[in-house]
Amino acid sequence: MHTVFCDVAVIGAGPAGLAAAIAAKQEGAANVLLIERDTAPGGILQQCIHPGFGLQLFREELTGPEYAGRFVKEAREAGVELLSDTMVLSIGEDHILTCANPEKGLVEIHPGAIVLAMGCRERTRANIRIPGERPAGVYTAGTAQRLINRQNAMVGRRVVILGSGDIGMIMARRMTLEGAKVEAVVELLPYLAGLTRNRVQCLDDFDIPLLLSHTVTAIEGKRRVEAVRIAQVDQQRRPIPETERTIPCDTLLLSVGLIPENELTRAAGIEMDSITNGPSVDQRMETSRPGIFACGNVVHVNDLVDNVTAESRTAGACAARYALGTLPRGQALGVAHGSGVRYVCPQRLDAAAGGKAALYFRVAAPGGKTVLTARCGETILARRTVPRVSPGEMCRLDIDTAHLTAPVTVEAQEVEA
Repeated sequence: MHTVFCDVAVIGAGPAGLAAAIAAKQEGAANVLLIERDTAPGGILQQCIHPGFGLQLFREELTGPEYAGRFVKEAREAGVELLSDTMVLSIGEDHILTCANPEKGLVEIHPGAIVLAMGCRERTRANIRIPGERPAGVYTAGTAQRLINRQNAMVGRRVVILGSGDIGMIMARRMTLEGAKVEAVVELLPYLAGLTRNRVQCLDDFDIPLLLSHTVTAIEGKRRVEAVRIAQVDQQRRPIPETERTIPCDTLLLSVGLIPENELTRAAGIEMDSITNGPSVDQRMETSRPGIFACGNVVHVNDLVDNVTAESRTAGACAARYALGTLPRGQALGVAHGSGVRYVCPQRLDAAAGGKAALYFRVAAPGGKTVLTARCGETILARRTVPRVSPGEMCRLDIDTAHLTAPVTVEAQEVEA
């Protein structure tokens, strides 16, 4: 068995892993190893050729490959090592990683600290149980994006998209630009699941219909999709039979949610959050197992890669401090989601860390003018009023953790519809 020793091992070389590895190196870790199951770094951004990345971080508009390329270049210049085409099989005692590589065979990695940055995967037809045959022409939106943008393979000419997630709306525009006809984007919820800017730029600008409170009830066709049946849903999200109609098409794209890739995390016995389906972390992105950190979409699904980068820099820097023995540790205080908030990340705070902590959260329902508040008992730590909120768009409050003595609660209160 091939054996490797390093200060920090980062699992996943997408935008989260790249940012964490660079930050670990900058924090003083001598040996930082990036482990990637694909043949090249960059992650999902390699297939995201549309613009819109880097607006917050770089104050300019980049494509996905351009955004990733900046971090790949920086990682190489910083001396981060890359072990590509390698699958991590398990996280053992003392942080030992067992990996499989086609050239080296089994590889055992002994790191001082670990950063989990495996990203997420798409929900499939099997996850949402659409009835009907199993014809060709049913894809997840991300699969279709990879086929078109990286493999130059067109997936269909007459398309229905189920789900108004960001990748679904982006693919509605992409398919239209390639000459396909997108008949409709169908959304189960009564509100948009993705960013408003994507609705404007990808649907409204191309006159693509968005049908809220609708779902696909059946797929027709045996060898190839011939049509889908859609129906309006009631308040319990059950199809209303008398509203059902048929849309002829040859392709159905599914943009019905993302699932953090946490098989490794669960197998390692790390505490999980039942709402995000990711590990529970503190403001340093440390999980319940000391020395194992997590960042990016493996923790909670982000809407902007800029937020992923910010979280991942924290995870990488703190992993380096742990490996170097300089990470302080104190009392852990919980962070709860209060009225109007679905979840908050991080789920706990360590008062010994001191300084500012960013609380990322999603509201439970869309609303107009809303007051966002973080409080510790009766003490208000942060408060901000925003013109509108949506579950598809991440909210953030920054608080000072230096004098925390009790759990923190985050709330969202609509004050004007």
